[in-house]
Amino acid sequence: MPNASLKTIAGYCDRILRTAKIGDYDGAVNGLQAGNSGSVTRIAAAVDASLATVKLAIAARADLLIVHHGLFWSPAHPWTGKKYELLRLLVENNLAVYSSHLPLDAHPRLGNNAQLCAALGLKNLQPFFVTHGQPIGFQSRARISRAELAARLARATGAKPRIIPGGPKICRRIGVVTGGAGDGLNLAAAEGVDTFVTGEGPHWTYALAEELGINVFYGGHYATETFGVKALAAELSKKFKVPWGFLDHPTGL
Repeated sequence: MPNASLKTIAGYCDRILRTAKIGDYDGAVNGLQAGNSGSVTRIAAAVDASLATVKLAIAARADLLIVHHGLFWSPAHPWTGKKYELLRLLVENNLAVYSSHLPLDAHPRLGNNAQLCAALGLKNLQPFFVTHGQPIGFQSRARISRAELAARLARATGAKPRIIPGGPKICRRIGVVTGGAGDGLNLAAAEGVDTFVTGEGPHWTYALAEELGINVFYGGHYATETFGVKALAAELSKKFKVPWGFLDHPTGL
């Protein structure tokens, strides 16, 4: 059976993702969030660390779960109810959890944004959308009709995007930030894009997009953030010779 060191894998992730150098929300807690006995024989990847995905990882016989949204976003106590059940399952099933939020968004090769740009056929990427001290997205100059870009996004994510057609019918400067970046629409527009691709945003962004003269594509928070964990898990599988699989648990949001 293939076997790799959890410490070595986590250290490799920390290095390539520059975990210690990328700013993030206080609750993100990037890195190894839960340990196991010390070895990894199968990797599972999921967007979210939740009771449901932990159960899926256990069913897949994984001993390392790679996620984008980790276990800790708010005070992690008390350990009661469903929180206790989740922690009990992790310990009893020797399942480690490694989480990477903005470091995985920002990675120029494995990240959600780089991977989605590649799926959309965008090239010559430039840094875009500074938050928490660094740019996490990418922008590209292109000439793609709004309808064609919508079709590409739907093919990439498997979900029909919601579109705010506030900008030109031909998209010439496209910015991509996966997840919930819709409330940063002013920032995106200030960086000069005429089209902004993200996951989700508030109701008021419709009127704002029209006022700013910018197209907004909401491809779904979950749907736009499956890319990074898949790419990272595949990278780890190749380097450490352990199998991996993706646990699809879509929210529709």
